[in-house]
Amino acid sequence: MVELEKRGKPTVALTASGFVHDSRRSARSFGMAALPIAVVPSPFTNQPPEHIHAMVDAALDQVVAGLTGPLGEPAPASGEIIILPDETLAFEGEDLLEAAAAMDRQFLGYGWSDGFPLVPPTRRAVEAMLRGTVRRPDEVICVLEPGFGYATVEKLAVNAVMAGCRPEHLPVLIAATQCLAEPKMYLRNKAMSTGPHAPLILANGPITQQLGLNSKTCALGPGSPSYANTVIGRALRLIMMNVGHTYPGVSDMDTVGSPLKYSLCVAENEEANPWVPYHMEQGFQKDDSTVTVMFVYGICELHDFESRTPERLGDVFCTAATNVAQVGTGLWLIGRRGDPRYKTEEKEHNLLLLCPEHAQLMARAGWDKAVLRKYLYDHARLPFKTLMLNKGPKALQAAHPELQWLWDYPDTPLPIVETPECFDIAVVGGSAGRGAYLYGAGEPVTKLVGR
Repeated sequence: MVELEKRGKPTVALTASGFVHDSRRSARSFGMAALPIAVVPSPFTNQPPEHIHAMVDAALDQVVAGLTGPLGEPAPASGEIIILPDETLAFEGEDLLEAAAAMDRQFLGYGWSDGFPLVPPTRRAVEAMLRGTVRRPDEVICVLEPGFGYATVEKLAVNAVMAGCRPEHLPVLIAATQCLAEPKMYLRNKAMSTGPHAPLILANGPITQQLGLNSKTCALGPGSPSYANTVIGRALRLIMMNVGHTYPGVSDMDTVGSPLKYSLCVAENEEANPWVPYHMEQGFQKDDSTVTVMFVYGICELHDFESRTPERLGDVFCTAATNVAQVGTGLWLIGRRGDPRYKTEEKEHNLLLLCPEHAQLMARAGWDKAVLRKYLYDHARLPFKTLMLNKGPKALQAAHPELQWLWDYPDTPLPIVETPECFDIAVVGGSAGRGAYLYGAGEPVTKLVGR
């Protein structure tokens, strides 16, 4: 809408009442706060055509006014993002604990908190955090959507302090933030969606040992063995909120939410991995320290204590992959995600966190990751009619006009992802046959961890 208005083309967005705050905040972020909207009672999704027609008819006066009138003054936006001019904030109490509690209550009121108690980002604590990197505090690492916030090293350090990080964690957060800003990540889509997009950090290389990142038992937490995992993952979420302005109900319109969004960070168990580590598959050297960021929707257990052949184990994994209620399942049929500004397109990737026991069973049988990917691609299939249950036929026509013949053969089995490479695999966890399948949103991005 902003780009069309700049070109002299009037626009109006039909906006459900629950998304008015989001629409107005987005218009401000994108540089044209007075963009007109026509408010309808509810989203058009899952509605019968006659109900949609009635809502549109009732909103026509708003549409005409928006198309024919001047842009006018920006509409007030409640639930606004709080930005204070003060360089330093002061909080008082009978002792330091009471002062910290007052800060925590106020930050929660401002919307700057993830809901858990925060560590006070005092000047002394931030300066100590900054000693974890050789970069200047005012260096801009990137610009984060959807709020177009400048991610300076100091701002990242502030959020790292609040999350409970240590100085040695800061370089990992810098690299993870760079991953978020890659055009291929299409962050605006993930940050503003109605889905529970959670950024997962996967660490590889020497940095995992240096920081004590947990790759074994209870690697996704909770508990003290996963301390570094927890605070680093938490810090990335706070950075998305307080630097990128991904605030719940303001720009993050997640329908239900997810506990995965609080913190999701893990290291690959390279010691127990019978194959090439994940980062080497991405073109890095074994001694490189890397972080990979991948957005995921949800998680499913990969439990199997019985299988003794890779084929049977692969069949078990396929049952997790063929979940049509997950957005990415069969999404290739109606197109790819992408950011038209950068002409980027993403294939939908899913991530298997394979426990060492399952990985070693497959390796003993001569399977590597490529063989497992191909098996999943060939066998994780569903009938066309099932894959299309929650997808619009017009989208299929636009994305794949050459596949319209499938409507005449609805039982044709189709793969749930576009290519075998859409299955990412990392070895994680301790003993026993339990892994995890994470339903992805787009493609992962991997960066070197520097200083």
